[in-house]
Amino acid sequence: MKRILLAGLYHETHCFVDEVTIIDDFMVSRGDEIFGHRGDGSTIDGFLEVADREGWEVVPTCVYSATPSGLVAGDVLDRFWTDFEQAVRRSADRTIDAVFLNLHGAMMCEGTDDVEGEILSRIRRIDRLREVPVFGVFDLHANFTGAMARGANGLVCYRENPHTDARESAVRAADLLARSFATGSIPTMTRRNPGIIWPPTGTGTADTPMRDLEALARRIEVANPDIWAVNVVAGFSFSDMGDTGVSFSLISTASDTINAVALEALCAEAWKLRQSGLVEELTPQEALDRIGEAKAEGPAILVEPSDNIGGGAPGNGTVVLRALMERGVRNAGVIINDPEAVSQLSKLVDGEMCMVEIGDRSNRFTPALKLPVTIVSRSDGRFGLEDLNSHLAAMRGSRIDMGPTVVVVHEGITILLTSMKTPPFDLGQWRSQGINPEELRVIVVKAAVAHRRAYDPIISASYTVATPGPCASDPRLLPYRKVQRPIFPLDPESER
Repeated sequence: MKRILLAGLYHETHCFVDEVTIIDDFMVSRGDEIFGHRGDGSTIDGFLEVADREGWEVVPTCVYSATPSGLVAGDVLDRFWTDFEQAVRRSADRTIDAVFLNLHGAMMCEGTDDVEGEILSRIRRIDRLREVPVFGVFDLHANFTGAMARGANGLVCYRENPHTDARESAVRAADLLARSFATGSIPTMTRRNPGIIWPPTGTGTADTPMRDLEALARRIEVANPDIWAVNVVAGFSFSDMGDTGVSFSLISTASDTINAVALEALCAEAWKLRQSGLVEELTPQEALDRIGEAKAEGPAILVEPSDNIGGGAPGNGTVVLRALMERGVRNAGVIINDPEAVSQLSKLVDGEMCMVEIGDRSNRFTPALKLPVTIVSRSDGRFGLEDLNSHLAAMRGSRIDMGPTVVVVHEGITILLTSMKTPPFDLGQWRSQGINPEELRVIVVKAAVAHRRAYDPIISASYTVATPGPCASDPRLLPYRKVQRPIFPLDPESER
């Protein structure tokens, strides 16, 4: 029986927000608690399915996971590594045949820019793990580094954005580990970076350029059986480190020449398509003009990527809410993360009216908004996912906690206030609070691409709007200090 050491460290780190992500922000499972992920639609669940099928003995260590947010405190990495090392020591009397990791690939903490690369390097410094195969799964929005490639044998990237295939990708990664055991072949990883940064809004896999690159990756896999998997890694533009940006990596037993040809083909295609990864956005006023002219059935959504909760933004911007109020739009809905407002309003009763301040009180991007509201309902904010293929399942499992929530209404605009940042990736977020999103005329969605899985089936139109915020779609607006140069579009005249 093969024994597989299982661990996870998952965080998408936004370097340009004024917050530090601390240990209390992480959901932590240790030891046998990890088996509680069975059946929850997560990547851990996907791995465990294959482990059960193959008859592997899983040695659980620890799994740390947090919602995208600011730079991670250094002690989080220390605590993770302590938990991991202790679990390894507890299994000292048993042979370990492989390691399987659930990673993000864009985690940064105080003092360590490449957390995943550091973890892999440390694993390889443990004598009994130095030569064992290291496989795993990671997010499409990783910044894949040389240290990650050197430390691993088979890290598999999601192929879909929205990330509907996170669990499936973990299954694919575990299947490759099973292939390695069955054949006795241990692949290695190689990578290349074409010198491009795309914002999350430009990386939907239903559209160019990612659609074209994923198609090329599949053709390369078919043409080269010794290339076990091709990863198209979109990068995470809100991390400031040397390897920020698009990259390609291979899991391969092919020759260096074959690997190099494949990577060069991918880089050349990405460079040809580089402009298509940059998006054009409307002002909120322009988007509302278009909605006003349309007579389509179903809600229209205003997508606000600059306040993308799934990218690490606070989700408390009020620019679009102000625009709705100024236009007198009725039957609209917006979700805003504001624990202070929730705390104030939770003391009131349903039907009561009051003045409340909503939004960013630091006034870094947009000032908070004071307005009269009527309390509609209050709840603990917990709900079950309607869609287990939602990326929320990969991040948090099937049970989601928004923290205490309050629903208020202001002149026909329904405002769902949460006290914990919750990416808008599942319509259960609305329905759990008694709101049918199909019946709204306009919905504000603080996201980039990952909302599409939930919202596209119910909407009549979608408009991406430009507002001030930390997740700007134009990388040229971000204050990078560490990114390799030259790189597109920061250096538009750069050449490969």
